[in-house]
Amino acid sequence: MVQLNRREMFIGAGVSALVPASAGGSVRDIREAWLDTLVRDFMERFETPGIAVTIVRPGRPALFRGYGLRTIGRAEPVDEKTIFAIASNSKAMTAAALAILVDDSKIAWDQPVTRYLPDFAMSDPRVTEMMTVRDLLIHSSGLPLGAGDLMWSPPTTKTVADLVHGIRYLPLKTGFREKFAYDNILYVVAGEVIAQVSGLSWRDFVSTHVLQPLGMIDSVPTRSLIRTNNVVSQHSRRGGPVIGTGPMSVVSMADDGKTDPAGGVYCSARDAARWLSVQLSKGLTANGRLWSEGQADAMWTPQTLINDDLFGYAGTPAASALNAYALGWFVQSFRGHKMIYHEGGDIGQVTHHVLLPDLGCGIAVYTNANGRNSFGLRNAILDHLIGTPPYDWLEFEVAKFDEREASLRIAGASSPLARPAGSPSLPLDTYVGRYRDPWYGDVEITRQPTGLRVRFVPTPTLTSVLEAWGPDAFRTRFAPDIGEDAIISFANDGRRVTHVTMRALSPTADFSYDYHDLHLVPVDGTSQ
Repeated sequence: MVQLNRREMFIGAGVSALVPASAGGSVRDIREAWLDTLVRDFMERFETPGIAVTIVRPGRPALFRGYGLRTIGRAEPVDEKTIFAIASNSKAMTAAALAILVDDSKIAWDQPVTRYLPDFAMSDPRVTEMMTVRDLLIHSSGLPLGAGDLMWSPPTTKTVADLVHGIRYLPLKTGFREKFAYDNILYVVAGEVIAQVSGLSWRDFVSTHVLQPLGMIDSVPTRSLIRTNNVVSQHSRRGGPVIGTGPMSVVSMADDGKTDPAGGVYCSARDAARWLSVQLSKGLTANGRLWSEGQADAMWTPQTLINDDLFGYAGTPAASALNAYALGWFVQSFRGHKMIYHEGGDIGQVTHHVLLPDLGCGIAVYTNANGRNSFGLRNAILDHLIGTPPYDWLEFEVAKFDEREASLRIAGASSPLARPAGSPSLPLDTYVGRYRDPWYGDVEITRQPTGLRVRFVPTPTLTSVLEAWGPDAFRTRFAPDIGEDAIISFANDGRRVTHVTMRALSPTADFSYDYHDLHLVPVDGTSQ
């Protein structure tokens, strides 16, 4: 559900079963041994537990293969039917759902959102009036990076209606349509537009109008619909040996599903071949069209320019003169070819969908671990398909990893992870109370025999003891894999707390933990 972040944490895992578990077609094509070698090299160097790869090319059967293990320490291989959370790659499916409704004259890209959702509002009434359906998808609303993500990540007690209502309280940091800043929350609004005009929930519409017509029999639009154990677990390294960050196949888990339009789809390598193929055919299938060629072009047309070198590719063959966002897709050039792509980052895995339309090629790379190494593997596969002299993407990503690790070491005592000098200036009971932010809701500080405790009321899993962390500040100690830790700072007038601000503790914290957007004030009668 998010652009790659979760963050650039390279992972480690015991590697086994490096031979492919399956191949596209009924007979394994030994001419594709280059792929096995390439994947093996990346898996061994970065100790990735499992990978699935899909390749679609003109005039040849789709190739899809699994490598390695679904879960570290278990003899369960990744195969072509293994399900991965594709996270923000789901955004392209939301765009396709809207495109179908545009073809059906149910909506129009440039009609205001309020035509379909009359109660929708941004914090600036002028932006509310100008916001169109197209604007929901292109990340230039004026909201800052990841704005509103804390409302739903991890699972929240808020309803979808609460999430949409809360947007009116999110501050805008730039002008409307002025600058790219990736968000998830407006895709939730897009899902509500789909529901309003179609009479179907987002998940039902995507199931009946995208997944089922394409024969994507492994894929589901939301976690609660998974009915198989052939699902990867997620893995990451956090300053030590590899750890699992949780299974995704537990059907009994709470059915959150509230942000599925931004990142809820689960997909297999063989289903990815069907999705990439319909994209390359611009909506055409053997049984007719899912969307028109005009809408296919609309979804690939750049809308928002991106000035940043998102992945640090300057000086490499992946450096692009164009870096833009379209409707649910990024648009760049790669070695002189137009590249339509997206990535999906979740805590403990990364997935990629890539299209080279002029060559009729598409690839998917799914990994069950965090790390930039999946970008390098993606690029190495593209080099092979293009037929260009290969670049050493493996060593490039190794160097990036080493560079990042060195920068964190250099930070040393100035790192946010190092405890600063200073202590609370007021008695601990003074910090006790309930504090409120209009877009997020309430955060409660209570007194315990051993000190203070925090509870993020709409997000019950975010509960922790507090540890003093400098002048009038405390840090959380969330359980592993519950959430990014935060530094909570209490402003006071010498007698009482006037307001509370927060920021993520780690410099590599996922942007979806947008603590920095909170401005909490005491709720009357609850603070000391």
